[in-house]
Order: sequence, then C-alpha cells, then structure tokens
Amino acid sequence: MESFTRDELATFDGKNGKPAYVAYEGVVYDLTESAMWGDGDHEAMHFAGADLTSEHDDAPHDVYVTDFPKVGTLV
Repeated sequence: MESFTRDELATFDGKNGKPAYVAYEGVVYDLTESAMWGDGDHEAMHFAGADLTSEHDDAPHDVYVTDFPKVGTLV
C-alpha cells in the first residue's frame, strides 16, 4: 500500500475523472465507485481528498468507509 501526505491525498478529489480517496483513522480508502460520492462530494457535507476522521462523529450512520478498498495510509 502507498503512503499519502495530506497534500497528496487532496489531489484525489474525485473531480474531472480523478479517483475519490478519503482517509479515516490513518487509512486511505478509495470511494470512486460509490454512488454516494459522485464528483467527490457526499451529501454536500464531506469531500473526497480529505481526512474524515474528525468529521465522522457528525455522520448519521456507522463507519461505512471501511467497506471500501484500502489504498494506503495517511502520514
């Protein structure tokens, strides 16, 4: 698996054909195939290319990002 800095992760924003990656608790997940993350945006509240660890407490659902492919770690 690859290691990503926050700046590198930010380039995977799901826009213009780029993959949609997010980090959660130090692991980077690929959400590109998720219908819930079209154009790198989830419910106009969360955006691909970011670390969602601190944002997840506000989510009205369980941790689902862990169901997606792991592609690396956040360093």
